[in-house]
Amino acid sequence: MTENIIITHLPALIHRVGGDNVKKAKLVALDCDCELKRVRRSRHWQVAGDACALNKFLDRLRISDYESMQFLIRKIDERLTEYNDKLEPLEGRLKRLVLEAPNITLAELMQVTNCSIAEARLARFNADSLADP
Repeated sequence: MTENIIITHLPALIHRVGGDNVKKAKLVALDCDCELKRVRRSRHWQVAGDACALNKFLDRLRISDYESMQFLIRKIDERLTEYNDKLEPLEGRLKRLVLEAPNITLAELMQVTNCSIAEARLARFNADSLADP
C-alpha cells in the first residue's frame, strides 16, 4: 500500500444501509477509482482510495441517493476532514499560506507543503504581485 491511500472503516455496513445499497455503492466506488470491500470474512467493510477519488465518490453518493447512503457519506466525510490539505491543489495551498502569513520563509513553505524551492519562490512572487496594486 502506498502512503497516499486513505482507508475508511465501515463497521456493519450491510446492516446499516442494506445489501442492495452496498452493491450500488460498490459500482459507484469502482467508477471513482475507489475500492469498497469486505474486511476478510467479517461483517465489516472498508473503502480505500486517494483523497481526490474519495472526494469524487462522496460527491457521487450525495447526488445519487442521500438518504439511504447517510451512514457511508458520514463516515467518508469524517475521514476526509483529516486530509483536507491533499484535496487542495499545491498552487492554491501555497498561495493561501503566503497570504495568511506574509512573513513565512521559503524553507517553512517547503517543509509544510513538501514543494520545491522554485514552487515556493513562484508562490511568494505571485502573492507579492497581488499585494502590490
